[in-house]
Amino acid sequence: MSIWELLLAFVVVVLMLVALLANVLVLMCFLYSADIRKQVPGLFILNLTFCNLLMAVSSMPLTLAGIIYKSQPAGDQVCHVVGFLETFLTTNSMLSMAALSIDRWIAVVFPLSYHSKMRYRDAALILSYTWLHSASFPIVAASLSWVGFHHLYASCTLYNKRPEDRTQFVIFTGVFHALSFLLSLVVLCFTYLKVLKVARFHCKRIDVITMQTLVLLVDIHPSVRERCLEEQRRRRQRATKKISTFIGTFILCFAPYVITRLVELSSMVHISAHWGIISKCLAYSKAVSDPFVYSLLRHQYKKTWKDIINKILKRSSINSSALAGESHNRNLPQLNE
Repeated sequence: MSIWELLLAFVVVVLMLVALLANVLVLMCFLYSADIRKQVPGLFILNLTFCNLLMAVSSMPLTLAGIIYKSQPAGDQVCHVVGFLETFLTTNSMLSMAALSIDRWIAVVFPLSYHSKMRYRDAALILSYTWLHSASFPIVAASLSWVGFHHLYASCTLYNKRPEDRTQFVIFTGVFHALSFLLSLVVLCFTYLKVLKVARFHCKRIDVITMQTLVLLVDIHPSVRERCLEEQRRRRQRATKKISTFIGTFILCFAPYVITRLVELSSMVHISAHWGIISKCLAYSKAVSDPFVYSLLRHQYKKTWKDIINKILKRSSINSSALAGESHNRNLPQLNE
């Protein structure tokens, strides 16, 4: 193995472990907190978490083995199943992010009618659509034998071995990425830009009220005035940062892989094997960033996972003190003798 392959294998191992730990923690928060379970977006986050976990335990290990052995690491049947899952889970996670953006758009733009427009039943219908949409493409690919081990990405994924099917495969790949990556990106941009517009409008209203208050309070201390102005600046930046993170991580993680898949269809362009694996690792990194972007860094999830950790630490400290007490009681008769 070259130094590049060792480095790439190390990156895949790190991505796999962090994705497992972070997504398991999100799942624990969902199971632990009744408040999180009551929220409609929790269904979308739960679906996204399961997709990321399945990706971490199915596709990532085979990619790691593919990098190490430089060949198909498992039998054809296993590779076909993993390739099917990889296509299904990637599409499902993209559509889940689009569903979360639609939920935020309704909550911010139509706050008074949110609970009537986005109920558990509506969320379940959206999830049903994402599953049907996500399953349709791998089913077609599997039926046409367009799933297999791709050396460029060291992964079991969409792959056409027959030259006579090249035109059909090019059309299929273009339609697949248009109705998964591009569709999700358009939904994300439309909904989050609408949310940003409303957030900026509210910020302007709050800024006007703040400035009027500061003008009226002539005797206010300069430090208090400065804090108010600083909070004003932070408020303006907060929504922009969040929305930039949602859209930015989606583009940064998925766009290089999608573009590489489309460029690869042209026989005129040579793509380095190292770049193919790097683009695949970037796509895998979405399974690592999603738990932090959508869950763990939010106040409610932070409070929940801190409560879980404190509960575990408290229980372990109680157990250790009980064991210490038992050993002390055993030693007393020996000292008396």
